[in-house]
Amino acid sequence: MFRTSHLILVLLFRRPESLGIVVGIVFLVFSILFQYFNFTADSNWLVEYNAALASICFMVLLGFVDDVLDVPWRVKLILPSIAALPLLMAYAGHTTILIPKPLVPYVGLEVWDLGWMYKLYMGLLAVFCTNSINIHAGLNGLEVGQTVVIASAILIHNIMQIGASADFEYKMAHAFSIYLAQPLLATSLALFSYNWYPSSAFVGDTYTYFAGMTMAVVGILGHFSETLLIFFLPQVLNFLLSLPQLAGIIPCPRHRLPRFDPETGLLTGTNDGTLVNLFLRQFGRMTEKKLCVYLLVFQALACCFCFLLRYFLAGWYK
Repeated sequence: MFRTSHLILVLLFRRPESLGIVVGIVFLVFSILFQYFNFTADSNWLVEYNAALASICFMVLLGFVDDVLDVPWRVKLILPSIAALPLLMAYAGHTTILIPKPLVPYVGLEVWDLGWMYKLYMGLLAVFCTNSINIHAGLNGLEVGQTVVIASAILIHNIMQIGASADFEYKMAHAFSIYLAQPLLATSLALFSYNWYPSSAFVGDTYTYFAGMTMAVVGILGHFSETLLIFFLPQVLNFLLSLPQLAGIIPCPRHRLPRFDPETGLLTGTNDGTLVNLFLRQFGRMTEKKLCVYLLVFQALACCFCFLLRYFLAGWYK
């Protein structure tokens, strides 16, 4: 009767669906207090830091509204665009991109100034990161687990870049990213202990929006959006699988989740275009906990692939 054990738990035990707002508030409180110890009134990064917190706070609020009002999917695509406005308006960094070395002879440029198109790209990145966490979901621990894996990869990447560079501004950009990635990882780990199967609390759309926007912000202001997209490789794949249904080409049910067999406790994949269902179709029926482990291992492998890709392409690609 019910599509998944997730829905059964919600209906039978009435667990708090929007507990993610607690995590968002704790994150914001610590991040705001952090300013007192790290920034001065004339700091060059203070405006962008406050703009980043404003965007994250806005997304927490809009996520909570979605939890309460059950906002339609088309509106959900617009919400991150609105939340990203403070960051886009306060952004004072470069709007240039480095042309890959193999393409320089054909383009005739080594550096290309995109101007307003770069800010449009940042806005689209915020929309993608926020919604990609939200649609790659439905299992106990999956939303928080993927955030923990990606946030850990972001921290490792920033530390590696700071250690490898002698450019002060470059190092400060990655340090700025660490300032926001650390509390995200810490608060997510706390929530993960309650959200892991069998879950005693669910995260709601508030957390997925908050986590996605925070990671988009650290990628934008840390100037490693390309690397961030490779960290999000499973989410990109899930989006591509979901695109026919999200675009209305194929009928899209309200909950695109696997079927749950209460007799065996196993999940069965459906024909809905999600990575969750794809794994079940490829690897067969399995428990919710085992499926979540498979998906998180795949997320970790995607992050490792990103590090290997950067290592082998260093000096040749850019």
